[in-house]
Amino acid sequence: MNRHIYDFDTIYDRVPTYAKKWHPSYLEPIFGSGDVLPLWIADMDFAAPPEVVAALRERMAHPVFGYTMRSPAFFESVATWTERRYRWKIHPDWIVPCPGVVPGIALAIRAFTLPGEGVVIQSPVYPPFFESINKNSRVTTVNRLVEKNGTWEMDLDDLERCLGENTSLLLSCSPHNPVGRVWKRAELEAVAERALRSGTLLVSDEIHADIVFRGHAHIPLASLAPEVAARTVTLLAPSKTFNIAGLQTSLAIIPDPDLRRTFRNELESLHLEGGNLFGMLALEIAYGQGEPWLEALLAYLEDNLDLLGNFLRDRLPSVGYIRPEGTYVAWLDFRSLGLAPEELQRFLVHEARLALNAGTSFGPGGEGFARLNFGCPRTLLSEGLTRLADAVSRLEGRGCCSTEA
Repeated sequence: MNRHIYDFDTIYDRVPTYAKKWHPSYLEPIFGSGDVLPLWIADMDFAAPPEVVAALRERMAHPVFGYTMRSPAFFESVATWTERRYRWKIHPDWIVPCPGVVPGIALAIRAFTLPGEGVVIQSPVYPPFFESINKNSRVTTVNRLVEKNGTWEMDLDDLERCLGENTSLLLSCSPHNPVGRVWKRAELEAVAERALRSGTLLVSDEIHADIVFRGHAHIPLASLAPEVAARTVTLLAPSKTFNIAGLQTSLAIIPDPDLRRTFRNELESLHLEGGNLFGMLALEIAYGQGEPWLEALLAYLEDNLDLLGNFLRDRLPSVGYIRPEGTYVAWLDFRSLGLAPEELQRFLVHEARLALNAGTSFGPGGEGFARLNFGCPRTLLSEGLTRLADAVSRLEGRGCCSTEA
């Protein structure tokens, strides 16, 4: 495969498309400025695979866009993909389409827990985890990740405590957003063993499953053993992998028929089962024909990671960083700058002129951190890092921690 046949260097003007990541009217209320380089929200700035674009154009030639059912190839493409990429053999009947992984999380919480019950999450973690729990009147129980020996680990002793506190569901994330861990089999087995012993249902957000770098392999939680599969809801989507999040198509894979029926009933009670005809087609084509593009993308992202790591080492040694094993986001540690969370965010926006996700939005353990999306053309990443280095140099030159003049 020639990685150079795909173009990841072109910079597309996304503002006219009202992209949330780029549009000043969306940036301004969140960051207090629209004049920032956006390296935040987790979609990439690359064109979708040409095979997907071509298929959508061909479908556009037919001028009727009415209600559309999913073809058998939709389900078969998912089953083929999971077996080829993760060595996980699933039955097409296990697949329940839904409009997004975050809606899938909320649906699972509503379907399998009662108001007032606890849901365990491993913080710092993707902000919609908190929102999906709190807005559905459930209680967030936090199992903090720990930084140890140059990596991020689960605190399994604390997890055991959390699972005993009126909790009925554990919401996991692998690969983990934002710390970038791709959990190893032993780690997943330890989680599953504790969840099964406590009678806790497992809901696994695996949306970044395909963005895994050399030396690491994604292991679906449900693939560990039949007894784990029987207590697991796996949430997947092609959206992060192929940069098609706007097509609103994802999957819940639920081997157990009773759990599947309960989840489907919740989905149908809200009339969310319909789907987007272009999303259906994009999924089928991406999983069926997009693998060469994905391999080229992974090589490009690894080069971006090399750039990021080398730049931080050479020009920003005060910013801590553990190289992610998966995802296209990096969890940057600014604690050595001595800035309070509000000061850090003001500094990044108004001094560095960057939009990065504030670490505090990822919950306990996020203080002093920010998340950077490196899924972009290398020139944009270089520009963002240069802005950051110049701003940190000015800050350190002032010999103080405040960004106020």
